[in-house]
Amino acid sequence: MKTDELISLLANAETAVDRHALARRFAAALLGGGLAGLLLVMVVYGVRADLAEVAATPLFWAKLALPGSLAPLALWLSTRLARPGVAGGAAWVALGLPLLLVWLGGALALVGVPVDARVDMVLGRTWRTCALNIGLLSIPTFIGVFWAVRGLAPTRLRQAGAAAGLLAGATATVAYSLHCPEMEVPFWGVWYVLGMLVPTLLGAALGPKLLRW
Repeated sequence: MKTDELISLLANAETAVDRHALARRFAAALLGGGLAGLLLVMVVYGVRADLAEVAATPLFWAKLALPGSLAPLALWLSTRLARPGVAGGAAWVALGLPLLLVWLGGALALVGVPVDARVDMVLGRTWRTCALNIGLLSIPTFIGVFWAVRGLAPTRLRQAGAAAGLLAGATATVAYSLHCPEMEVPFWGVWYVLGMLVPTLLGAALGPKLLRW
């Protein structure tokens, strides 16, 4: 269906358009996917034993701030791109701000330590599994958000798929942070970002196929 055909269909429809359909679909997708991801963390990976202690530190909340800021921006972008003919616009640019801040913080952290300690700050103890775990945890939300977007009227399918994937990845990273023992900013700037990039790229690849209407 083309955009002009959709407009004609809506104009000739005898029933009123549900103005809250978008909000309800995304709320259901995020609630279901987020709870599923949290449950997977608790059952498969386990919540870190010292969570209560680290939750009292500013560094823990700084770790949550990266996916916690990307998730609402990706939601904003996804809801825009779920509408016919609407571009991402400034939402794409806004996504760069949290990334730049964490990369700047990571660079400052690396400058302040000896050269031989920098590799450990970047790799941590879990670099081999971090991005993969985030990618796996994003699957429930990925499915839910794709369902939400597909039920609306996206026309920029690759962009909509990428935004949906990023939303899934950021939501999964928030849940994964409850398990992840890494507390170094350079680690988050590399492996958390790569973990969120996996569903983003997958969404961009699958968008033209799965979001077509």
